[in-house]
This record gives sequence, C-alpha cells and structure tokens, in this order.
Amino acid sequence: MRCPYCGGEDTQVKDSRPSEDGAAIRRRRVCVTCGGRFTTFERVQLRELTVVKKSGRRVPFDREKLMRSVETALRKRPVDADHIEQMVSGIVRRLESLGESDVTSEQIGLMVMEALKAVDDVAYVRFASVYRDFRAARDFIAFLDDFVPRGDEDGRGEDDRDAAPAGGPADD
Repeated sequence: MRCPYCGGEDTQVKDSRPSEDGAAIRRRRVCVTCGGRFTTFERVQLRELTVVKKSGRRVPFDREKLMRSVETALRKRPVDADHIEQMVSGIVRRLESLGESDVTSEQIGLMVMEALKAVDDVAYVRFASVYRDFRAARDFIAFLDDFVPRGDEDGRGEDDRDAAPAGGPADD
C-alpha cells in the first residue's frame, strides 16, 4: 500500500479489525519511510460497476463519490458517521447484487433517496432537490406536497392549526 504522505511503498499494518458489521476490514498502517499513519479499508467487491449517465456516457462507479453525496445531504444532521457508512455499504451491496455490471445514475439516485427518506427527512429533501434538479421554490413546494400529507405540516401526524391555544376558550 502506497503512503499518502510521501508515496513510499513500504508500509506496515499495525492493527486490523472488522468494520461495517463485518463487511470490511479496517487497517491502521504506518509508513516505514516517513512514519506517517493512515487507515485503509478492505471490502469485498462482487463486480466492477459502470454507471450509465442520463447522457449515455459511461463512467466507473465511485463509492467515494456516493459517500460524499450522502454526507453532503446529511451535513449538520443528527446522523452518526457509522450509520452513514452502513447506509452507503448497503446501497453498494444492493447495486452489486442486481446482477448487472451497468447501473444507471437513476437507479443509484432512487436507492439513495429511499435510504435517506428512512433516516432523515431534511437530508431526503436536500438530496431530492439536487437529484431532481429543482429550479425554483415552486419545485420544493410541489415535492413537499407529495411528501408531506395534508394536515401534517409539522410532522406530528395531525392537523392542530385549528386547535385552541392553552388557556383559550376550549379550556373553559
């Protein structure tokens, strides 16, 4: 493994342990040349995936790009890094298990939206705004109208806009 600091090719593994529910091995390494320490991950790869873009262009699948997209959607949200890693690993496993080497960017986007919707509503809307290319506020409104059932704007499952405030006439 090449050292990311000095480019030296002589590195030693100092510690190995399972990660991501056993789906990967996390290795702490040290460079013999410069003494730099860094972490690598070893994962099973079922097949080489190619992403077919909307334009028809084909590019190699990049797990790190997927990770960055999910992390961007979840920035400043209460979701820990381990959960994000598990989510991305689950998406990658699903893509690999489709049985095809070619996956469309649309398939990936839909899987990410599905995963984000289950974890965090705000991240889901953030990702959807980029994935579906929202251009104006009305695009958000239309999306939210489909996402949030009428009468559930506050997310509590009921419409209490008509409820009387505490101490009001309803308490008499």
